[in-house]
Amino acid sequence: MRRERGFTLIELLVVFGIMALVIGLVPVAYERMREASQYRDAVRSIFNQLRSARATAVSEGREVRFTADLARRRYGIEGMEPKVLPEPLQLRAVVADREIAPQGLVSIRFLPSGGATGGSIEVLRTPGTGTRLRVDWLSGRATQEALLP
Repeated sequence: MRRERGFTLIELLVVFGIMALVIGLVPVAYERMREASQYRDAVRSIFNQLRSARATAVSEGREVRFTADLARRRYGIEGMEPKVLPEPLQLRAVVADREIAPQGLVSIRFLPSGGATGGSIEVLRTPGTGTRLRVDWLSGRATQEALLP
């Protein structure tokens, strides 16, 4: 007896159902992956700029200022093109009183001696988690720590 080879209707329906489920989940997974990537890039960028500001202050023997415009969601080393923080992320800062300017502009100054005015910049995600980037006032070194909700 010869058997016909092929797929049954039920097998085809199961495969199409699984494909529809996978295709339906792809946009959600992509959006989460994109947000996570933006978050990591922003934290890395701010951390590198803080370290670069300190290195420039020490090597060139001049004061270098890292600024964050909390109202307009921009940050960077003074005198350079500021970077824009992606939309779902938020910035918070704790700095010395004299480093707060009007309109939500805050600064951390790095001194030629290697020290800084100190403070911290927090990059927050939507659920309240994030990263705190601290600048030690005595050594001017930047460190990072996780913020939990």
